Amino acid sequence: MDLMFNSGAQGAAKSTPPGELIKEATTATFVADVIEMSQKVPVIVDFWATWCGPCKTLGPALEKVVREARGAVRMVKVDVDKNQDLAAQLRIQSVPTVYAFKGGRPVDAFTGAQPESQLKSFVQRLIAGSNAGPTIDDYIAEAKRVLDEGDAQTAAGIFNQILQEAPDNASAMAGLLRCLMAVGQTEQAESMLSRLAPEIARHPEIAAVVTALELARHAGGVGEAAELRRRLAADADDHQARYDLALAYYAGNEVEAAVDELLELFRRNRAWNEDAARKQLVKIFEVLGFSHPLAKSGRARLSTLLFS
Repeated sequence: MDLMFNSGAQGAAKSTPPGELIKEATTATFVADVIEMSQKVPVIVDFWATWCGPCKTLGPALEKVVREARGAVRMVKVDVDKNQDLAAQLRIQSVPTVYAFKGGRPVDAFTGAQPESQLKSFVQRLIAGSNAGPTIDDYIAEAKRVLDEGDAQTAAGIFNQILQEAPDNASAMAGLLRCLMAVGQTEQAESMLSRLAPEIARHPEIAAVVTALELARHAGGVGEAAELRRRLAADADDHQARYDLALAYYAGNEVEAAVDELLELFRRNRAWNEDAARKQLVKIFEVLGFSHPLAKSGRARLSTLLFS
């Protein structure tokens, strides 16, 4: 995905001296230090901040790998707090963020601290020229990872960028909708869903979001988990209390506990309330995605109960 920025600072500084592998850059020197220099040799740009803990780990490790490359790549460090305009132009949503430039344009990127082995692979790909640049699918995968780590705001920024270039990308739209749900903006998510074209709305990832919204609506009115646990302590066969407790767990993002309670309810009385436990389990597995470890283990446990 191409990143566009203002090149008005071109010529404000001289090119990086050949022997200088690592240097600090500013908004004024960025074109010379990165864009122009990357026409000659790949340049890695480390966007960091003094208050960022992971930056203190990533920066030295990346510098070490760059030095080991013996001039095959250069590294430029940009303090985002001192260069806010540049960070905004390059859409830096979180730090540390690392971009690799080649031929005057970004060709690879990652966010967050990485182990040294991955940093070496990153640099080796850049040197070898085997990396054709991240695809939209790569950006979607990165945004999903960020969302899974709990940073819905940053993930939403990435999904929005993808949708600017590919407005019909259902996976990116589903990701953005999940970000809205994660920050409690379910009404906005529902409003966006209602305006989607039918062919996008039928996409499996969008359908999973619809199911997630349905689960969230049901989970919102089941009461406090503590009270439901008290009811179960008094009567382990209070199936409604167990069912409501599962939904309360789900609403509190304790998905594994929700699955456990629904499986226990199914074990005790699989036909209760027209097979409600199994139906809710299927919905949760759909929302998680079939490759999710909890969905895999939950389906296996459900199958065992079904055929026992």
